Amino acid sequence: MTTTSTTAGQGTAPARATLVLIALILASGVANLNLSVANVALPSIGHDFDASQTALNLVAVGFSLGLAGSVLYLGALGDRYGRKMMLVLGLVLSIPAAILAGLAPSVEVLFVARVFGGIAAGMAYPTTLSLIAALWSGPKRVAAIALWSGLGGAISALGPLASGYLIGVFDWGSVFFMTVPLAAVTLVIVLLTVPSKVNEATERVDNLGGVLSIVLVASLVLSINFAAVPGAGLFSLVLVGIAVLAGVGFVLRQRTVANPLYDLKVAARRPFWVAAVGGIIVFGSLMGAMYVGQLFLQNVLEYTALESGAAILPAAITMVLVSPVSSRLVIRFGARVVFLLGYACCLLSFLTMFVFWDIGTSYLSVGVAYAFLGLGVGLAGPPASRSLTDSVPVSRAGMASGTSDLQRDLGGSVMQSVLGSILTAGYAGAIARSIAAAPASVQSEVTSDVQAQLQKSFDGAIAIAAQYPEYADGIVAAARQSFLDGADWAYATGMVTMLLGAVLVLVFYPRREREHELFAEYAAADARGGGTVPAAG
Repeated sequence: MTTTSTTAGQGTAPARATLVLIALILASGVANLNLSVANVALPSIGHDFDASQTALNLVAVGFSLGLAGSVLYLGALGDRYGRKMMLVLGLVLSIPAAILAGLAPSVEVLFVARVFGGIAAGMAYPTTLSLIAALWSGPKRVAAIALWSGLGGAISALGPLASGYLIGVFDWGSVFFMTVPLAAVTLVIVLLTVPSKVNEATERVDNLGGVLSIVLVASLVLSINFAAVPGAGLFSLVLVGIAVLAGVGFVLRQRTVANPLYDLKVAARRPFWVAAVGGIIVFGSLMGAMYVGQLFLQNVLEYTALESGAAILPAAITMVLVSPVSSRLVIRFGARVVFLLGYACCLLSFLTMFVFWDIGTSYLSVGVAYAFLGLGVGLAGPPASRSLTDSVPVSRAGMASGTSDLQRDLGGSVMQSVLGSILTAGYAGAIARSIAAAPASVQSEVTSDVQAQLQKSFDGAIAIAAQYPEYADGIVAAARQSFLDGADWAYATGMVTMLLGAVLVLVFYPRREREHELFAEYAAADARGGGTVPAAG
């Protein structure tokens, strides 16, 4: 156990708190960077591998899929057998995972490498927040979480900028290699600064529950991705059935096992479950908007990889600036108010994309949309993480950190999959309508193979344009307009999701006074070992 320093009314912090927090932020940065580096490279990957839009969707979500699927189980293992050990192991394994992704000879191998990297991050990432929850308390914990959330999110937003620069100098594989030095440096700092034992649990880990959680998340995310693929409807339905069965089995297991992987009684506490669902929506919107946005900037506005990466800077800047402010607003007004402010900003971001993002649009509307997105996530991140950590006992810090990770990773997987599938379906439908509206002389040139290639992805349409130079301008124009049609459906879905999330928080999250009362009641009940208190707000 590390020693702590205490300031009256300010909570506790570990010895060498600044160095420990830097180590934990860098460790989370390894995961956050990997979440976004692939987005800028997707057009290049699609061109090199002649990949379908669905394959690109899977590459984009592969890392978050591996992380979201494993994070609850691996977080529980860290709580039991040593959080620092899991953190170190995750950082070590992230290095070969990044190298495999950078050297992948096919899009299938790249997807596997991304999932492998996500599993490695599932060992490291949940440990960072659980250590903050165990080592800090009171307002100092809120401030530490704000820095962890804001800087981690900013690293994720800066990933595309670094990726764009590297693609301009090297090939797309270089975007994955940049994780290697960061992971190596972070590993050394973690070994030197992070304490080895911090309130680890002693109960057995629910291994069956862990396996069921992995099956549940993986089948759910994959079913969404394949839903829009022609001819894959039955496969998607099978995956949905597996997800339902795994979900039912997981719930039954958690209700009956002596030491559940995911304590449903704790999860039923109102600040916990509302923050969990609300965070999934907010962080998912960040990943989904960045994914669709990168494709829009390069495919429609013809930005270079570097330009499209730099375009996201307003999101990173506003996220870093507003996160510390968010922590102070949470203390003064409560999480509910700050959550709603975050949702309002995210809604404005999607609205700006829907109304102003078009062929020939200026960067002003792009920058404004990303600035609103950064404000929204920067405001909503700290109250989401703080509500989770303050709702659980320290011995179950891994449950809070695992849920916080699910906010980013499951939210990112689901929202990227949903928006990507809607984009894919909207694009394919618009291309089909363009072909149907073309003159008969043009339609005669469109064989079933050509139409399938046109509908496969934007890059597929560009490849067809190169084969038929006499129709190239028309094909490219139709592909861009079709992409915009699909993207508008994705932005509209984002707006609807934001509205639903805001209603959820407005109706169910307790007001400031009741929120503080509930946190005090939870702490007292946990200290007595008496389980949970009523979750009513």
